[in-house]
Amino acid sequence: MRYFIALVVCFSLIIPNFTSKAFAGEQENVYERRMELYKRVEAVTNLPWYYMAAIDQYERSIRLARKDLPKAEGLSGIYFRPEEWAGLLNPDIQDTNPVSIQFFNGIGFDGNGDGKADVRDDEDVLHAFAQYLLTYGTDHDNIKIGLWNYYKRDKTVGIIIGKAKIYKHFGRLDLEQHAFPVPLRSNHSYKNTWGDARGWGGRRIHEGTDIFAGYGVPVRATGYGIVEMKGWNRFGGWRVGIRDINNTYHYFAHLSGFAKDLQVGQVVEPGQVIGGVGSSGYGPPGTSGKFPPHLHYGMYKDNGYTEWSFDPYPHLRLWSREERARLKKG
Repeated sequence: MRYFIALVVCFSLIIPNFTSKAFAGEQENVYERRMELYKRVEAVTNLPWYYMAAIDQYERSIRLARKDLPKAEGLSGIYFRPEEWAGLLNPDIQDTNPVSIQFFNGIGFDGNGDGKADVRDDEDVLHAFAQYLLTYGTDHDNIKIGLWNYYKRDKTVGIIIGKAKIYKHFGRLDLEQHAFPVPLRSNHSYKNTWGDARGWGGRRIHEGTDIFAGYGVPVRATGYGIVEMKGWNRFGGWRVGIRDINNTYHYFAHLSGFAKDLQVGQVVEPGQVIGGVGSSGYGPPGTSGKFPPHLHYGMYKDNGYTEWSFDPYPHLRLWSREERARLKKG
């Protein structure tokens, strides 16, 4: 019986490790296949791959954040409504004939040369969006114009261009690693304060997690992203906002100051120092010391229409465990 229990324990330790490795391998394969797809589109259209990757990732993110859009099933996350693909006046919204789709001014396109413009085919979908952009041009400014005319939203254009900059900077798609906002070896503490009441400046709820640490303890970027905002707010004091490739906005507030040369539009990576823990805020610019030093950390999701906050506490716990595991391996 003891031997049987020992075997069960061994398998319980081995199987999760094997499963996690298998999942990691599968994810790596997905990134490779997507990159191959983007590169093939680039070779035909001369549109830089990182723009297509950014558009694809943006659409994938909003499909995950919204209930009115179907979840992505293939490699590509770009979604076209059936009538948009086939043409508004096309009597057959399931049409895959490139000739009739073009006749009805549909966006559908045969990207892989199989004679069909299939909205379920990843290559056809990516080429369809690429063909749309080509009507504006392949340079940065004209791509921005094309994106605005398609989405009709400045914020969406900014988010996509930011993602393109991130992908171009790192030259790869696998950018999912995260870091805890302050060094794990620092003296810090936090608990789930999501939704707690706050009174300064009017009755409101706490949209984040407070991480208490010593004044000046380094504050670090939690993921791969781009600095969208840097400056003062009467509530948050000196603060930084970073948008990651999953369309999540990470908010760091009450800072003592910013890292040297940190600029809006700068690409950052997990663990990169962006500032220091402080007690700034709750007043006009320069106000500090109204509360103990801590980092207010918030997370916000954009769905293509609006943006809302969500509880960062579970993510912080996960990132702490993951980083500790990496440190043990290293």
